[in-house]
Amino acid sequence: MWFKNLVVYRLPADFPVKADDLERKLAHQALQPCGGLQMESRGWICPHEDGLFLFQQQRQWLLALGVEQKLLPASVVRQEAQTRAEDLARRQGRAVGRKQMRELKDQVTDELLPRALSRRRTTHGWIDAAKGWLAVDAAADAKAEQFMEALRRADFDAPAPRLDTQRTPASAMAEWLVRGEAPGAFGIDQDLELRSADASKATVRYARHNLEGKEIRDHIAAGKTVVRLGLTWNDKISFVLTEHLHLKRVTFLDILRQDVGPEAEDKDEQFEIEFALMTGELALLFADLAKALGGEKADA
Repeated sequence: MWFKNLVVYRLPADFPVKADDLERKLAHQALQPCGGLQMESRGWICPHEDGLFLFQQQRQWLLALGVEQKLLPASVVRQEAQTRAEDLARRQGRAVGRKQMRELKDQVTDELLPRALSRRRTTHGWIDAAKGWLAVDAAADAKAEQFMEALRRADFDAPAPRLDTQRTPASAMAEWLVRGEAPGAFGIDQDLELRSADASKATVRYARHNLEGKEIRDHIAAGKTVVRLGLTWNDKISFVLTEHLHLKRVTFLDILRQDVGPEAEDKDEQFEIEFALMTGELALLFADLAKALGGEKADA
């Protein structure tokens, strides 16, 4: 149980949600299989093998949103509709119009959907009810917002805005690169992406590269924006920070993974140990990151 990408939200200090209430609400919106003519279905699934929709460990909660999608490639629909259109054109003695073509595609879709295969994906989220964090394991805003939308539909009655800091990540990351070091427990890694602010959007990427060179400072002096920077926190977690305050390619380093040790007697116990380690360290990382970015905005 190790998250790979993080979009971070903030919960109020007087977080009002009770675990039992949330468990009940999630169960009422459990994932249902796609119906015959349904392309997609969303709902909550059990994040662990205990059969509950909310995995609880003290005041750390784990949720899982399931999305089931029918696999019906547009190319298949288009090809079958075109075959039928050609046959129809011969029978009616004239070309098929746009309206008829749309109707044919709808007809093909309705016929093929019940036989289409389905795939399922899961998006995990973690609520730190003690320290007021909510994090979604998502690489993009759209996927994170899909999770949050489903949570709001489950009557999650607490505001949860995105983490917002006094300094933008782009300006802070540029300063750290020029200075040659990041603040506090953070260290600069070897991955970087810069982008021009003009219409060209010219992009420079460095991978596994020493970032202390003069050329990088020259790019920043020339007005390029730092959009991604690899960082390590406390020698335990490495990640790529983006200009939108996403944490991507999150990696829990060996020094932290070794803490799981040989103590776990079975898969369930290992899951619990990993979840406890992950949430404990991430809560500290989020607090340090907000501090490094000038602190949280007062109205966040």
